[in-house]
Amino acid sequence: MAATHDNASERNASLVLLAATIAALIVANSPLAGAYKAVLGATIGFDLGAIDFSNSIKDWIKTALMGVFFLFVGLEIKAEFTEGALANRKRAILPFVGAIGGMALPAAIYLMLTSGTPGLDRGWAIPSATDIAFAIGVVGFLGKRVSAPLRAFLLAVAVIDDLGAIMVIAVFYTGALKAWAIAGAFVAMGILVVLMLRRVASLTPYLIVGAVLWFFTLQSGINATLAGVVTALFIPLKAGGGSPLHRLEHALKPWVNFGIMPVFAFANAGVALSGLGLAAFGQPLTLGVLFGLVIGKPIGIGLAVWIAHVAKIAQLPEGATWPQIIAIGCLAGIGFTMSLFIGALAFESEELMNQVRLGVLSGSLISGLLGAGLLILFGKPDSGLETSPKA
Repeated sequence: MAATHDNASERNASLVLLAATIAALIVANSPLAGAYKAVLGATIGFDLGAIDFSNSIKDWIKTALMGVFFLFVGLEIKAEFTEGALANRKRAILPFVGAIGGMALPAAIYLMLTSGTPGLDRGWAIPSATDIAFAIGVVGFLGKRVSAPLRAFLLAVAVIDDLGAIMVIAVFYTGALKAWAIAGAFVAMGILVVLMLRRVASLTPYLIVGAVLWFFTLQSGINATLAGVVTALFIPLKAGGGSPLHRLEHALKPWVNFGIMPVFAFANAGVALSGLGLAAFGQPLTLGVLFGLVIGKPIGIGLAVWIAHVAKIAQLPEGATWPQIIAIGCLAGIGFTMSLFIGALAFESEELMNQVRLGVLSGSLISGLLGAGLLILFGKPDSGLETSPKA
C-alpha cells in the first residue's frame, strides 16, 4: 500500500510539474508575456552596502526556493548513503559508475557541438543533470512494469548525478568571494557540527542555523543553494528515539513536489516561441543540450555500466536486462529543472537561455518518451525483489 501511495504521489507531482511547464509556455506566448517577464524581473529586498539582499523574483526562486529543494535532495542523498541503495559499498559501485558515464559523455557531446562558438563552453554541465522528480514520475506511471531493483538503480544514479551537479555548481558557477561571509558560513557549519554531535533531536535549531548558513553563503559569492545540501548532511538519521532526517524529509516532500518545483518550472520554462522555427534547433547551444541529453545520457550510462559489468566490478540490478538499463539511461536524460537551473547559472543572456530552454525541453521530452517506450516493450512485472541494485 505504501508503494502504491508513493507511486501515486510521484505521478501527481509529475502532472503538476508538467502543468506548470505547459502553463509557462502558454503565458510566455500570449498577451500576458510582458506581465510574466515584468513580475519575474521585479526586484525585492534591500542593499546595505556590504550586505546585498536584493534580487529579482526569478533570482529569489533560484537561490531561496531552490535552496529548500537542495535541502530535500541532501536529505535523500544522506539517507541513500546511510541506509538505502548506496549504504553498501558494493551496491554503490554500479550506479556510481553509471552516473559518472552519464555526466561525462553528455558534457563531451555538448563541448564538441559548441566548440566553434566562443563563450558557450560555460554551459557544458547543462546536459549532465537529471531531474529526479520527472524521471521517477515516469517510472511511477509505468507501475509494475518497472521492478523495484531497477527503480532503485535509477534513483541511485539520479541522486549521485545531483550530488555531482551540486559539486559542479560549487566549483564552476561561483562569483567573487567575500571573506567575511565565508567566515560566517564556517561558523554556522561549526554550530551544525555541534548540534549533530550532541544528537539534538529537534529540527528547529538545524533549520535556524541552516538559514543563517544560507544567508552567509548568499553573501559570499558561492551559490546559496549549496547551503541546503550542507545543512542536510548534518541532520542526524537517528536521535531522541526517532529520525529527524526522515521527519524533515517527509515534511518537505509535498512542499518540494507540489510547490517549489512547479514554481521553478513556471518561472524558467517560459520560452517565447515566436521566431523559433526549425532553424532554432540548428543553433549549437540547442543541439549541444539536446543531443547531450538524448544520446549522451543513455550511451554514457549504458557504456559505463557495461564496462563495470565486463570487468566484474559490479553486476546488473537483480533481474535487469540491457534494454532496461538503456531505458533507465534514457529516463536519466530528463534534465528539465536541474538542467534549466544550471543553464540559468551559466548564461545571463535571454537569447542564449531561450536556446537552453528549447534544448532542455525537447531533449527531456524525447528522453522521457524513449525511456517509457523501452520500458513498456522490455519491462517486467515487479516480482518483489529487493529494492537496491546488487553488485
